[in-house]
Amino acid sequence: MVELTIQISDELAQRLEPLQNRLPELLVQLLDAANLSTNSQPIIKTETIDIPAVYQEVCDFLIKRPTPEEIVVFKVSPQAQKRLSDLLEKNRTATIDSMELAELDVYEQLEHLMTLLKARALKRD
Repeated sequence: MVELTIQISDELAQRLEPLQNRLPELLVQLLDAANLSTNSQPIIKTETIDIPAVYQEVCDFLIKRPTPEEIVVFKVSPQAQKRLSDLLEKNRTATIDSMELAELDVYEQLEHLMTLLKARALKRD
């Protein structure tokens, strides 16, 4: 494996820090996307790397095409709820690191998505 060193701005470094363990994968995706015009079939990778478990839980739930009633009563697993509680506590006590902060952001985004889905599901009843 080759090690690559590049110079980037401090701002870009801060933005990339939560993604640092995914940079090789993201660079491959960028190169693949840049070559899409020459390829007839895009490369689609289905493996999940470094995706928080709660994100996978919600995806697994939605892929089953839940009914509006199932959407309204959906809750993440107790493990995901515990992880969220831990992240919120670390955030409150200012002991959260950048990767955990990015994970907390995923929880917030998913919570917003599920709130919208539940509101729409309730309208359908």
